[in-house]
Amino acid sequence: MEAKFFRFLKIVKVGYKARAEAAGRLLFLKLGYSHEVELIVPPAVCVFCFKNNVICCIGIDKQRVHQLATAIRSCKPPEVYKGKWILYIDEFIKKKQGNKSK
Repeated sequence: MEAKFFRFLKIVKVGYKARAEAAGRLLFLKLGYSHEVELIVPPAVCVFCFKNNVICCIGIDKQRVHQLATAIRSCKPPEVYKGKWILYIDEFIKKKQGNKSK
């Protein structure tokens, strides 16, 4: 399979991890829940994990690659106060200011 389209995601938080198994067909995410989140990768897309906090989705179909990346990101979308959790590598999160004490 010649990979033409790719999408990188980064997990930003201590203790959150990702691992790919079964030749890139299964993705397991540890996201602070009581169980691991298991995602089945659709055909024509492969998943690789660099280190344990960078996920790479590659494939020959742009729609499926971006759809899988969106499904991974929706498991724990980035929050706007600290900029943590799952986000795209090239994404910039505009942080909100927290409550001020009087």
